Amino acid sequence: MSQKSPDSRSGPSESESGQPSRSSDSAPSPTATRLAAFASSRGRYYAVFLAVFCAVLIISNISATKVIGFGPIVTDGGAFLFPIAYILGDVISEVYGFKAARKAVITGFGLQILATFVFWLVLISPPGPGYENQEAFAAVLGFYPRIVAASLVGYLVGQLLNSWVLVAVKRRMGESKLWVRLLTSTGVGEFVDTLLFCIIAFAGVIPGLDFLNYIIVGFVYKVAVEVILMPVTYRVITLVKRHEPSYELGGGS
Repeated sequence: MSQKSPDSRSGPSESESGQPSRSSDSAPSPTATRLAAFASSRGRYYAVFLAVFCAVLIISNISATKVIGFGPIVTDGGAFLFPIAYILGDVISEVYGFKAARKAVITGFGLQILATFVFWLVLISPPGPGYENQEAFAAVLGFYPRIVAASLVGYLVGQLLNSWVLVAVKRRMGESKLWVRLLTSTGVGEFVDTLLFCIIAFAGVIPGLDFLNYIIVGFVYKVAVEVILMPVTYRVITLVKRHEPSYELGGGS
């Protein structure tokens, strides 16, 4: 009985890069269109996104110590920059996967704990000669530990949910319809994050209906920023995928 040579085996052939090749006149199979690609967290740009992500998180939480109001709209100073942290989280999750996003969240909160300890240490240290702003310093950064506690709970849960949902949808749908996983993951993550953060940080500080207004405005505003900046998010993700050497089907974290 004759045996088939290795070249005559049935099934898709592979190119020199190790990925399945298709003839130009054959339609892609449903399985092929659902393949999800991820880059390695040791890739070219991950460290840059990680650094910016952590910086945005720390700056936002310091800014959040001030409650601000624009007429009937009540929010905090973190509203100016904090939504960018979720956009960065989306980029990291989409390009590098859930484990890489989880690493970024854990690193960011490790730095938050360090910042809290340093601010507390400075706060309890006796003021030097000529320093007359101890009360002002305490009024701003003395509230910071509660903000960080709210972030540790709200953002940890919300961002991990955001990343998990995005990656889960991507693995199910493949590379297409990025907008679906961006909006779905943001809606879930931002809602949980906003609810937990507002309750822990400002329950008892902002009274009555203003507190409910604060939660609703915070959630709607963060989602609106993501929607408005979605073309930018698309462009950034496309560029990173194109120039990240480790981004390939079946690869990544």
